[in-house]
Amino acid sequence: MITTDQTVRTFLDFFRDRGHARTPAGSLVPSPGDPVLFTTSGMHPLTPYLMGRSHPLGRRLTGSQRCLRTTDLEEVGDDTHLTVFEMLGSWSLRDYDGSQSLRWGFELLRDGFGIDPNRMYATVFGGDEQVEPDHESWRTWDELGLPVEPTTDENWWSNGPTGLCGPDSEIFVWTGDDWPEGTPTSDHRWVELWNHVMMRYLRHRDGSLEPMRGPVIDTGLGVERLVRVLQNTQSVFDIDVFGPWTTALPRIWGPLDERSLRLVSDHLRSSIVILGDRVAPSPSGRGHILRRVIRRALTTLWRDDPTRTLADLPIEVVERTLGHFRQSVPAQEVRAILLDEERKFHLLLQGGRKVLSQRRFTGPLTDDDYHYLHDTHGLPRDLVVYLTAEADVR
Repeated sequence: MITTDQTVRTFLDFFRDRGHARTPAGSLVPSPGDPVLFTTSGMHPLTPYLMGRSHPLGRRLTGSQRCLRTTDLEEVGDDTHLTVFEMLGSWSLRDYDGSQSLRWGFELLRDGFGIDPNRMYATVFGGDEQVEPDHESWRTWDELGLPVEPTTDENWWSNGPTGLCGPDSEIFVWTGDDWPEGTPTSDHRWVELWNHVMMRYLRHRDGSLEPMRGPVIDTGLGVERLVRVLQNTQSVFDIDVFGPWTTALPRIWGPLDERSLRLVSDHLRSSIVILGDRVAPSPSGRGHILRRVIRRALTTLWRDDPTRTLADLPIEVVERTLGHFRQSVPAQEVRAILLDEERKFHLLLQGGRKVLSQRRFTGPLTDDDYHYLHDTHGLPRDLVVYLTAEADVR
């Protein structure tokens, strides 16, 4: 069975053999001056070069980048969503066109990873009032023999209200037990694996589109989703890199329902990686995201057993996580910060219980109550919801 590390090497070697230079893996923390809190995609560090600046490594690039997204935080615990994940990418900076990118993508999935083309489906941009359908991608998939589903918004990529944009084509893989059926938009068992973005335009403030000079291609392939397919597991939480988590946590904390085990594994693993990039917990900014993720893990753990503690977390799991993401922060240092956050959160919960025991909070809480609790006592809404649910159970 192919491992996660072997999967990453196979991808990078494939594009290296086709003239792509490997870019160094960056931190979760963007470069100074970047308004984004965390790196959310493999292309993020390359934005200036996608816009036209010459890259010192050339016009064909590939790489693996750790990323963090909080937009899907409520979905973590399903079969596909993670907070911190790895993104494989390939880029053409005004070199080859979108058709070549799709052909290489199909070749790697079929020949490099052994995925049956009968389990693949492609989506393409079907056109709108401004831009005609992506005939190039559609024609390429027809020549390769893959079924194609056209969409509109789902296959139009943009970097914001202005700036780079263009059609994209996504490769889906069937994850059901039976023969593939339906289409990617009609059956959730079609899982998006690899997105190829053709950045053909610059959108201006007035909404007009200016064609780019030469093809700019950005592709992104989620490592954990790909490995789930290659290892034929039910979810990303059943692949090899999560094995130490899903084995250790029930051993030290007793049985957890499946979604709770997945959430705690993801959030603690993500917290370790964020700490590995030298982000400290704080009331705002990046540190607030870190603190929120740690506290979500703790509230899930304590919901069934308030005696559970991060002091029981094996140091080997912390070390393996830092090692996988090639981070040099000592595991004991990371563990000490986690324990300090647990202590602070425990004290905050104690204070919150006293505040909520006051008579004014005995009935259903209003928006004014939530604002007061946050502004006066530092209790965020999600924590108040947790404490009131805890009181109801008691």
